[in-house]
Amino acid sequence: MARFLIVEARFYDHLNDMLVDGARSALAAAGHESEVLTVPGALEIPGAIAIVAESSQYDGFVAIGVVIRGETYHFEIVAGESARGIMALTMDGIAIGNGILTVENEEQALARADKTRKDKGGEAAKAAIAMFDLQAKYG
Repeated sequence: MARFLIVEARFYDHLNDMLVDGARSALAAAGHESEVLTVPGALEIPGAIAIVAESSQYDGFVAIGVVIRGETYHFEIVAGESARGIMALTMDGIAIGNGILTVENEEQALARADKTRKDKGGEAAKAAIAMFDLQAKYG
């Protein structure tokens, strides 16, 4: 059994609830424990993971958030930089599953967040588990 921290950028409550539920369900089904930490936005997720990873309290992390394209360039910055930050942390050996949705509209987000449809929260948790398992085998 491992301990995972779900780090969520809570902006769209109903979508986050679905993503977190999917992640928690996947972690529990694999026999792992999970807790949730909420941060202000998707850009803060990599920083929060980096801070908490220093404590060695968790074996892996699941990043959860929703970024919906708007009328400005802000979408590209948030989507790209949050993904870049998470990738940098994984290259440092931290087991992370990226469940930050970057979509054009709420309908796309709903399809991806819903456990009965695409279950991207559950997929992110499974990715974190896979990276943890890889780390346990080769780390």
